[in-house]
Amino acid sequence: MRLGWDKRTGFNRYLTAWKSPDDPGSGNCSFKMDLAGFSQVSLYKSDVKWWRAGSWTGQRLSGVPEMTRNFIFNITYMDNQDEVFVYYSLNNPSILSRMVVNETGFEQRFTWSSQDRRWIGFWTAPKEQCDYYGHCGPNSNCSPYHADEFECTCLPGFEPKYPKEWSLRDGSGGCKRKLGTSTCQKGEGFIKLTLVKVPDTSVAAHVDMNLGLKACEEKCLGNCSCVAYASAYAETNGGIGCLIYHGDLNDTRTYTNAGQDLFVRADAAELAAEAQKNSKSNRARKRRLALIIVAIVLGVLLLGLCYFFLWRRLDTRIGERQRQRRRELLFLNSSTRLSDREASTSAKRNKDTGNVDVTFFELSTVLAATDNFSTSNKLGQGGFGPVYKGKLANGQEIAVKRLSTTSGQGIEEFKNEVLLIAKLQHRNLVKLLGCCLEKDEKMLIYEFMPNKSLDYFIFDESRKQLLDWKKRFDIILGIARGVLYLHQDSRLRIIHRDLKASNILLDEEMNPRISDFGTARVFGGEEISTNTNRVVGTYGYMSPEYALGGLFSTKSDVFSFGVLLLEIITGKKNTGIFNDDSSNLIRYVWELWSDDKALEIVDSSMADSCPAPEALRCIQVGLLCVQDRTTDRPSMSTVVFMLSNETSVPSPKQPTFSVRKIEIDTDYSSTGTKSSANEVTLTTFIGR
Repeated sequence: MRLGWDKRTGFNRYLTAWKSPDDPGSGNCSFKMDLAGFSQVSLYKSDVKWWRAGSWTGQRLSGVPEMTRNFIFNITYMDNQDEVFVYYSLNNPSILSRMVVNETGFEQRFTWSSQDRRWIGFWTAPKEQCDYYGHCGPNSNCSPYHADEFECTCLPGFEPKYPKEWSLRDGSGGCKRKLGTSTCQKGEGFIKLTLVKVPDTSVAAHVDMNLGLKACEEKCLGNCSCVAYASAYAETNGGIGCLIYHGDLNDTRTYTNAGQDLFVRADAAELAAEAQKNSKSNRARKRRLALIIVAIVLGVLLLGLCYFFLWRRLDTRIGERQRQRRRELLFLNSSTRLSDREASTSAKRNKDTGNVDVTFFELSTVLAATDNFSTSNKLGQGGFGPVYKGKLANGQEIAVKRLSTTSGQGIEEFKNEVLLIAKLQHRNLVKLLGCCLEKDEKMLIYEFMPNKSLDYFIFDESRKQLLDWKKRFDIILGIARGVLYLHQDSRLRIIHRDLKASNILLDEEMNPRISDFGTARVFGGEEISTNTNRVVGTYGYMSPEYALGGLFSTKSDVFSFGVLLLEIITGKKNTGIFNDDSSNLIRYVWELWSDDKALEIVDSSMADSCPAPEALRCIQVGLLCVQDRTTDRPSMSTVVFMLSNETSVPSPKQPTFSVRKIEIDTDYSSTGTKSSANEVTLTTFIGR
């Protein structure tokens, strides 16, 4: 787009507004170039200057400081014997842009948004009160950057023409020469104003493009009618050309990071006053700097004193906390449940089994979070003791597992759980936030699981309706991945030994989290299986080799997972659904599987949402997991693969045993107390 004059023909190109948004006739607002004096571009409203875009500085128009080389468009200025014009061109040809003048007196540029399919306002002028032409009247300067001050000030050597109106913040009358000001006298000079939009160049300007700034000063000083001077092209080669002003200086304003220098003529008295003002300003600046330095020094000293007294005050507390922490670590390191072999394996990986990356909560924090273990916050009761819901000061909800003094789970199980779970990080394992060991209290603090445990849903006739096939399958796969992490992918190779529905917690999105690691054991890197004289676990979930001989391995967890998988599909407990005391869920599923009636075991509450091929695959995997021989059972990595892929699955072998309960007392707790939960039964083989 080109705006300007053809000097040969007198043809003028300019923008004109519509009469109204609905009337495209020529309105009374226009944006055009003025040839008088030093040519410049202005916005007119009813033939009166409304906003002055200004003259060319060598890089931009003086009244458009935001116009830079990385602007959306380039602007070129040309002035020769044939024509004078400004030419707008886009930097990026792919951008659609248009410039308009609207009927209310604003120049606007719009760009087209292909995404929104509409024109978006990119730039507009005038923007602020100092942009409006002559806002502060003649011989004044407008600065809008001091909110609490009047934006209008008189130029050096001038005073308000109408003091009363000026005091009421009406600067439209402008300024006049101060009384007693002498001109063309010795001692005269110039006062420099920086970062300004130079005055209107059309009325009172003389241009000489052959003069530099120094010669321009001498020319102005030698002419008694010259009131100010500036570079014509201030942004070309450090400034070329000379603008000499006569008469009133109109439409001057200040910018923050643009504009140019303007030199205003002043007599000797004004120069002396300006020098004194600058001197006072410098002294004030030095005083402020001195005060700032003194304040900083005093502040540092005060902070140092505060730090010293605070350190003295907290020293005893810190010492006590350190001693408490040492007691806690000593407690965790003393006679833990880990065998020598397990401790050695853990030590090789972690240098010290006592280096547990876990937070130690103060008892007062736990009491405040649980409202002193109020009954309203109690979530349930296990063999270890009660579990409470709590909320920390930061709003985080927690579950507090409080070891009861009468619990079947002893101190060693408590230590075992802290040592193991603190090293585990997986989305399908419950997260241990910390523990509390203070006075006689021993507590584990976990992240809160709002949907309780899996058995709360699958064994309840009404709540099981909430778990359709997809959700149950996701739970099965999540548990499998969690067990695989324990067996293969974690820092320690861990056998859980007590996988069951009540130890599977559900988060807010019903994702499974494996919990309760009190009976877990660590395996060495080369170990395949081991045995124990202390058979611990839950009836119905223990593998036969573990229940009979105390022999356990990763395949023991595979067996427990298989039972749990079948419970999730059937919605029935392994130990509580049959009248025949010699039967169990495994035998029941196997018999239906053998008779090609396996789908009859699927929980009726989700029969409509259950795809038969996927259900049969899960049942088959479950039967593979509960086979009698450990070598016949798949590893958890194979289980996850079979559940996640439509690959062929081996046929399971027929079980050769059923379960009979023979209740015995077991040395479950390290304290010697008989177990109050997780009773153990022996299993005998009965052939068919």
